[in-house]
Amino acid sequence: MANRTDPAAKSIRGTNPQNLVEKILRSKIYQNTYWKEQCFGLTAETLVDKAMELDHLGGTFGGNRKPTPFMCLVMKMLQIQPEKEIVIEFIKNDDYKYVRILGAFYLRLTGTDVDVYRYLEPLYNDYRKLRQKLPDGQFSLTHVDEVIDELLTRDYSCDIALPRIKKRWTLESLASLEPRQSVLEDDFEEEEEKEENDQLDGFEDGAHEKDYYRGRSPARERDRDRRRDRDRYRDRDYDRDYDRERGRGRERERDRDRERERDRDRDRDRDRDRDRDRDRDRDRYRLRDEKDYGRDREREREWEGRERERRDRDRGRRRSHSRSRSRSRDRKDHEGGEHRKRHARSSASPKRRDGPDDSITREEPKKKKERKEKKDDGTDHPDPEIAAANKLRASLGLKPLK
Repeated sequence: MANRTDPAAKSIRGTNPQNLVEKILRSKIYQNTYWKEQCFGLTAETLVDKAMELDHLGGTFGGNRKPTPFMCLVMKMLQIQPEKEIVIEFIKNDDYKYVRILGAFYLRLTGTDVDVYRYLEPLYNDYRKLRQKLPDGQFSLTHVDEVIDELLTRDYSCDIALPRIKKRWTLESLASLEPRQSVLEDDFEEEEEKEENDQLDGFEDGAHEKDYYRGRSPARERDRDRRRDRDRYRDRDYDRDYDRERGRGRERERDRDRERERDRDRDRDRDRDRDRDRDRDRDRYRLRDEKDYGRDREREREWEGRERERRDRDRGRRRSHSRSRSRSRDRKDHEGGEHRKRHARSSASPKRRDGPDDSITREEPKKKKERKEKKDDGTDHPDPEIAAANKLRASLGLKPLK
């Protein structure tokens, strides 16, 4: 029951909020002593006291990859799911920097893209030092603005895979965010105003030089210089570390601006190359389609030509066949007419044709046919044995011997 998510908690990115932490790390957190003793029964109000006791941040460390108290508190926030106003108050807390980092990390896991940029980018101006526990158990020094830059630009932080967010310039193009103004712009404007004032003072020095020196008193000038030196020496030790950190923070801010510009240019070049490749592929496919279409048209024309030649050949054959049939029919008609004429001439004296000679002529083909059948049976063979064998084979329906 102690490891279950609050029943009133809403799903984050379509899943249980605790599933934003990998299962292996989640099981290690459940087995950790700090989780069992210090995080049991915490609420959104009592969680602040535990967050104020943090003195370092990190993911896991050591050979068995033990989770840090910072990671246990992040897991507890995912379990109880505090309200958005409480998380924003964590981020706006200037007194406790680890409370701020805890709220920023939780918002990066669960917040929307616009909220992440809106509430985390102002922390770029925080240059305070932080202690970070490395995987080997050693500590290293980092800064608040570096941790925020890691949350906004990296995919992993403190051994947790961060959810993907859109690029800032994408949200600017969608009018979801205003263009970001760097804190260095004020310094640039001050330098420009100072240069302009120096130029104006150079023009006015020639006209008002006498009045300027006349209005200044030597004693008053000495007192002013003495006060200035005293204030400078008194604040020098206090301001030295702050100025050093501020200068380093501004250098990091410049590096981040340059890196952001490079990423934007790289994304634009990638989009341009993608569009160019798409246009090239489209032209290649269009040329190939045109070639295929021309090839298909040539094949179609060849097929039509062959069909036309075949039809012409068939038509020529039919014409020649019909011509030959008409010729043979004419020949038969002609021969039939001649035969009828000859038959008419020869049948002029039927009494002379109907005599004994006509019966003889009709019996002659029968004798010839019988003689031919005898010859085909092989029974008239000169060898009497072969003739007897052929007669037997003819009765059995076999071929005769030769």
